[in-house]
Amino acid sequence: MSNRLFQGIIHQMRDTVDRVIGVLDENGSVIACSELVKIGEMRQDIRDEIAYTSEAVTSAGYTYRPIGSGSKWEYIVFVEGEDKLAEKIASILSVTLSNIKNLYDEKYDKSSFIKNIILDNILPSDIYIKSKELHLNAEETRVVFLIKFHAKTDPLPFDLVGTIFPDKNKDYVISIGENDVVLIKEVKYNTDTKELEK
Repeated sequence: MSNRLFQGIIHQMRDTVDRVIGVLDENGSVIACSELVKIGEMRQDIRDEIAYTSEAVTSAGYTYRPIGSGSKWEYIVFVEGEDKLAEKIASILSVTLSNIKNLYDEKYDKSSFIKNIILDNILPSDIYIKSKELHLNAEETRVVFLIKFHAKTDPLPFDLVGTIFPDKNKDYVISIGENDVVLIKEVKYNTDTKELEK
């Protein structure tokens, strides 16, 4: 999970939540925080304390809650304060960041899956099963474009194509080389070649 994604969300919530909020990684290091100077601090004792619970834990003026579900937590949110409001804010942050992490991971997995198909790194028998797991509709009509950049461009080719086709739910932009980009675009059934060229 990208630390920048967590930091972006924490930054957006900073003004709404009138307390210091942040995220710890599995090592107990602050990876995102509404107070930037706290990024990099170690809170390993909390990681050990929260390892076997899904409930909120309070310590040294902060409330901590694990992100996600399961027996092993990857991330922990923290909120300044040890009161009921801090516990509620920590619970809301935990649910929100857990769902965002799952969506991010699923999107990343879809792109990796499609890249593996293109590069022939997946067994044909696994394609249908994996597409079902990722909720990728196999019945949709898609077209694959190989886009080659012969000259160097100021924005990277991947970024350039990504801005032209921003719908990340239907279109997939995958970098397969320094100057080669693949675009998988969802199209209507019976789209003719002239329309595709356009």
